Amino acid sequence: MSEVLWAIGRISGVMSLLLFTASVLLGVLTRAGKPLPGLPRFGIVLVHRNVSLLATVFLALHVLTLLGDSYAKLSLVDIVIPFLGSYEPFWQGLGTVAFDLVVAVVVTALLRHRLPARVFRLVHGSVYLLWPVALLHSLGNGTDGSSGWFVALAVVSAASVAAAVIWRVASARFRSAPLERAERTMQRMR
Repeated sequence: MSEVLWAIGRISGVMSLLLFTASVLLGVLTRAGKPLPGLPRFGIVLVHRNVSLLATVFLALHVLTLLGDSYAKLSLVDIVIPFLGSYEPFWQGLGTVAFDLVVAVVVTALLRHRLPARVFRLVHGSVYLLWPVALLHSLGNGTDGSSGWFVALAVVSAASVAAAVIWRVASARFRSAPLERAERTMQRMR
């Protein structure tokens, strides 16, 4: 039975990483405000939410199956408090940090309309920390972390996210939008 749990934990971890990568990419596109060909901006938002939800489901499956795996030796404390695990505590602790951040992002997403926008954006912005921490966890603690196919997948994922973030930061629209708002505000004040 432990081999089945290990296999499910392994597959669900990889799927979770892939889906969170897609979610981060969609989040960058959503924030940039540019539609994809054939998909309006609100469509990107809906796809982003659904991919994020699916990624969270796979993450929950990953964690729950590894709780029952005799090799991983996870306890409930290991899921909440980082770096206390008995197996590879550093790498497992990175997974715990990422998991805790996912929980915070999900909770604030569910409470978005009851929270100040600044709080939501701050917590939601933690995905820029969450994603690389999860990637490092998978490379350091994952069964396939050093296999060629997984390293290639990690490199492609990291390059995609880095390119999207660089594009977003360098985008003329991204840099000029706050300035345009400030100019409009100043004109109204005159």
